[in-house]
Amino acid sequence: MDWPTGLLGFAAGLLISVATAPVGVSGAVFLLPVQVSVLGVPSPAVTPTNLLYNVVAGPGALLRHHRAGTLRGPLTRLLVLGTVPGVVVGAVIRVFAVPGPSVFRLLIAVLLLPLGGWLCLRTLRRASRPAPAREPSSRAVTRLAMAVGVAGGIYGIGGGSLLGPILVGRGMPVAKVAPAALAATFVTSVVGAGTYALLSLTTTGDIAPYWSLGLACRLGGLCGGYLGARLQPRLPEMALRLLLGVLALGVGGLYAVQLLR
Repeated sequence: MDWPTGLLGFAAGLLISVATAPVGVSGAVFLLPVQVSVLGVPSPAVTPTNLLYNVVAGPGALLRHHRAGTLRGPLTRLLVLGTVPGVVVGAVIRVFAVPGPSVFRLLIAVLLLPLGGWLCLRTLRRASRPAPAREPSSRAVTRLAMAVGVAGGIYGIGGGSLLGPILVGRGMPVAKVAPAALAATFVTSVVGAGTYALLSLTTTGDIAPYWSLGLACRLGGLCGGYLGARLQPRLPEMALRLLLGVLALGVGGLYAVQLLR
């Protein structure tokens, strides 16, 4: 890795995490296309590289939430219990069943396009017709966390990065979801990165993470995550939800277009 590539990775991690951390998303979901298309990280090595980004970048925002006393609560435990086993299953699927770049781009488009569109529509609908929030049950949260954990293990986002927008879209307050989703992302990313490290010993190909480039992105995410969590009380919730939805639609649309070429 040369210096320009490292600086670009640092800047990408910083800017993305500042924008996404306030709503409980580490930013890995949006960093992944940058690593593939701009920084040239091959598949499937990009997935463990992205998980390692969460491991280092996550503590910045978590430290801020810990100081504010918002990390405690049953939601954090439910998300971790669901996503940890899911991310292991997802890692195995990613290595042995979904190694091709075309299938990988299809997964990105299928995940992000519906998520982004749903988040935007849900936000606009709530703005025009406010309704009392109906939080999902504990069992529903755990099942959803396990399903997202599998997707996160395949996609390299730790799981919590999908759970954050989904739960916020269901009507749960950002202040409650953000710290729990970030904590789940951190724990499952540690487990997922370890799983990929073990799998790299049993199979061939680019499975091990790109350590130097991953470190540059992670340091940017570490700083950006702390700043984003610090900005959360000062930013309007509706604008943050719409920003996440638009980013997800843009990235998913980009990969959909690449598939059609």
